[in-house]
Amino acid sequence: MPKRTPLYHQHLAMGAKMVDFSGWELPIHYGSQIEEHHQVRRDVGMFSISHMTVLDLQGDGVRAFLRRLLANDVDRLKASGKALYSCMLNVQGGVLDDLLVYYMREDWFRLVVNAATRDKDLSWIEEQAKPFAVQVAERTDLAMVAVQGPNAIPKVIATLGSTAAGIGHLQPFTAGEMGRLFIARTGYTGEDGVEIILPNDEVQDLWQRLHAAGIPPIGLGARDTLRLEAGMHLYGADMDDTTTPLESALEWTVAREPLERDFIGREALERQRREGVSRKLVGLVLEGRGVLRAHQRVVVEGVGDGEITSGSFSPTLNRSIALARVPVATGDRCQVDIRGKLVPARVIKPPFVRHGRSCLPKGI
Repeated sequence: MPKRTPLYHQHLAMGAKMVDFSGWELPIHYGSQIEEHHQVRRDVGMFSISHMTVLDLQGDGVRAFLRRLLANDVDRLKASGKALYSCMLNVQGGVLDDLLVYYMREDWFRLVVNAATRDKDLSWIEEQAKPFAVQVAERTDLAMVAVQGPNAIPKVIATLGSTAAGIGHLQPFTAGEMGRLFIARTGYTGEDGVEIILPNDEVQDLWQRLHAAGIPPIGLGARDTLRLEAGMHLYGADMDDTTTPLESALEWTVAREPLERDFIGREALERQRREGVSRKLVGLVLEGRGVLRAHQRVVVEGVGDGEITSGSFSPTLNRSIALARVPVATGDRCQVDIRGKLVPARVIKPPFVRHGRSCLPKGI
């Protein structure tokens, strides 16, 4: 039986179409997916993301443990509430998951990991934590809501009043505890906004207050097209445990310094750097008619074939876009096999859209 978040009945009352997502019954849309997409790009919308997994790691050795566990370096986190995006790798350098880590205090860090990888993440983290005497606690008592869009910050402050007065001072990738709310200036849309973690028994009231303030609910469908336009990766599609950060346009998340930090997967990544990668992740913009979809074949003349990892119609650009893993020698043009017909596409470096504006190079 699918799992349900504390907002399940609110979704039904608002007319949501529910679908199964990694074992959770979640809203795909509340009417028009395209209108929901535009709502976030142009104003503000809220997302139920309580299916995400929150883990609190505590103990004197937690920083040392995370320096070992993650490809990015948590020693960059010094101030309470500061966040870091990182991949968690296996010994072969494959991506087990991508996640956010927050510095709470020296003996307490918080991770937010993907719902689809919850079981394997928890098992891996608990096993790796044993030599460090770190306690790993899954916070099933907490829910999450994201509010995203160019008007997200002022509308959340207006809705929550004095409780959220500190939001205006939060820098991107920082968080603060405001009353019983943990509010982070992070998101998955390419727009400004916050992600709020709070007790399960308080999330319905927050959801209703935000809705009463004119912030409409947004489903998973629009969340996916928003993140794709922003060039943000989806675990299980754009990377997984068989692909490394170097093959997934995520090398920027790997901290090579200091050289003595022996994180899991480092040896494999260093070997891959020396030998050279054979594949890379790029953005595609379709020049002809059609819609780009995952698993379509990408043909690069004289070089070889690749595959689309994520693809969709872009409501903001009114064009079809995709992320694709292609041969490393791929230049700025390719073709995509759409139902047996090769359609030309341009190769670009994502993002496609950021803060509501096109990032496409001129002439595309």
